[in-house]
Amino acid sequence: MILKKIKENPIVKKLGFNRIVLTGVLILMYVILSCLVNNFAGMPRVMSALNYAYFLGFLSLGVTFVIATGGIDFSIGPVMFCCALISGYSLTSHGVPMGLSLIISLVVGVIFGAFNGYLVAYQKVPPFIVSMASMNIAKGVASVFTKTQSVSWPQAAKGGWFRYFVKVGKVPVGIIVFFAVAIACSILLNHTKAGRYMLSLGSNREAVRLSGVDVKKWEMLAYVICGLLVGIAAIYFVGAYTTVQPGYGDQYNNEAIAGCVMGGTSMAGGLASIGGTVIGVFIIALLQEGILALGFTKDYQLIITGIIVICAVYADVMARRRRN
Repeated sequence: MILKKIKENPIVKKLGFNRIVLTGVLILMYVILSCLVNNFAGMPRVMSALNYAYFLGFLSLGVTFVIATGGIDFSIGPVMFCCALISGYSLTSHGVPMGLSLIISLVVGVIFGAFNGYLVAYQKVPPFIVSMASMNIAKGVASVFTKTQSVSWPQAAKGGWFRYFVKVGKVPVGIIVFFAVAIACSILLNHTKAGRYMLSLGSNREAVRLSGVDVKKWEMLAYVICGLLVGIAAIYFVGAYTTVQPGYGDQYNNEAIAGCVMGGTSMAGGLASIGGTVIGVFIIALLQEGILALGFTKDYQLIITGIIVICAVYADVMARRRRN
């Protein structure tokens, strides 16, 4: 009864009960880790967590659009690496200018997004199959293009001006860009015809089709937007971590999906929260930094992320059952 009254509070309804709870969890995690780990509240740890949150955040924003339509994309991590490898190899081995290399990263992401969207929307291939195939294609294309070599992007002092997208000195410029893109995504998803159609596809695709809407076009657009954001994620990944190796990226799929599902996006489609996705991403990034700070290996993060995905999806299923 008390919980119901809290949820019906006008301010709580405006902000979103789920987002308020997630914000509380994020703050509580930060306080606990600061108590357990010396200097965890210091700038180096904060910057490290932010670097992780940027590229993961763009991946999560992208896959939020796809999941909103009732689809799924498990290729976002490998495609991000493919974008970074192709554009980076073009820069370092073929003398392509920096600006054009960054555009190549975006173009590669959009191509994969259009490829996935076309097969899902127009050819009716199940999203799971398409994304699994696309994941392998991305790994293969990146390996062939770079001749299985790793690629190291230049430092800021050696022409790597793109790193200023991440930070300038100790100023985290990336967080401003990330929030700006998140706001744009929120407006697109919640206040435009395209966004409403994408959400409607996830709720009742057949009803939308019978109303005369070109469902194929809007479903494909969701994947194209996802691809564009994956290309941006690639730029922020190399801006923070410099070196990219072929054959990697799978580990970021579940983390990105966990961020958006934890934030209130329904795996069944029709319900998505960009604000919740943003908070969920910061929780995942803080968790990753906390696990490393406590002396555990990356393997523990994979276990915890998997548990988070299961719990978030289970909570979504139970909520839908109650609504029905």
